[in-house]
Amino acid sequence: MTPAALLEGVVHGTAAVQRRAMSKAITLLESTRVDHRAQADELLTQLLPHTGKAFRLGISGVPGVGKSTFIEALGLYLIGQGHRVAVLTIDPSSTVSGGSILGDKTRMEHLSVHEKAYIRPSPSSGTLGGVAEKTREAMLVCEAAGYDVVIVETVGVGQSEIAVAGMTDMFVLMQLPNAGDDLQAIKKGVMEIADLVVINKADIDKNAATRAEAQITSSLRLLSQHGNPENAHHDETLWHSKVVQISALLGQGVDAFWAAVTQFRQLQTANGRLATRREKQALAWMWERIDAGLKLAFRQHPQVKELLPQMQADVAAGRIAASTAARNLLQAQSNHALAAIK
Repeated sequence: MTPAALLEGVVHGTAAVQRRAMSKAITLLESTRVDHRAQADELLTQLLPHTGKAFRLGISGVPGVGKSTFIEALGLYLIGQGHRVAVLTIDPSSTVSGGSILGDKTRMEHLSVHEKAYIRPSPSSGTLGGVAEKTREAMLVCEAAGYDVVIVETVGVGQSEIAVAGMTDMFVLMQLPNAGDDLQAIKKGVMEIADLVVINKADIDKNAATRAEAQITSSLRLLSQHGNPENAHHDETLWHSKVVQISALLGQGVDAFWAAVTQFRQLQTANGRLATRREKQALAWMWERIDAGLKLAFRQHPQVKELLPQMQADVAAGRIAASTAARNLLQAQSNHALAAIK
């Protein structure tokens, strides 16, 4: 399908046509072929006027915390409230074979078959940060199709896998009761950028869930640096990170969670921080694509391709330091570029 046909299907198609067009559009965006990349850029440009109206929600947490179960419960709740929900799930790719099982969709049995929901699993393909390389672009397709809540579920995260926070309006971190002590709760990284912390499986041990809520609430106050005017706790026009308890399996606490999300959206929209956040994310996306493009161009450079096998062999054999080899390859590209200018 041409970019124009995909655009028509995504924006104006009937339910069946739209779903098919969305899948084809995202597949095109994820393609690494040069001709597909040109078509993808054309499609994105045409999609942009139809995007920006959805609320983007990023959800992270360690493996086994119940992300997929919670997203299904949340999605069904939101559909009951009149929303259309798109879910982008990222599954970790094998470092051995490069393949991914893409099994998150199978955990959302009821949501995946609902006509007002769209679920798209994608492999991380080695991309760091818990998301796939083209997640941002897939979000735009969902928004153009009229989905007003777009949820991104990351792979199980550690302290530093926080890329989803840089592409969503709100970053939600899911935690388990009895997951750690006070020191664990105040570790920096993923915790200090969470807009909302959700303690799942609270029904299993209510006392443990209450202790975890108290510990995390205390640590969030410490990490937010309340002495900073930007985070003044007494300022009711600013959002302050909160902790909520839920049981995704039983569907308990989902309404309280969405109430907190709604409050966050209203506050951040009123004080202008939501718009500022999206502006920064758009610029960060541009530089991320520049970095990826420069790396690809470097690998395809004729001088680099000529020297690379020998440099790799020398580094592997210990005849040259990796940093020296990198400088030699960069210098070869630079000298070739200067010679071309002259």
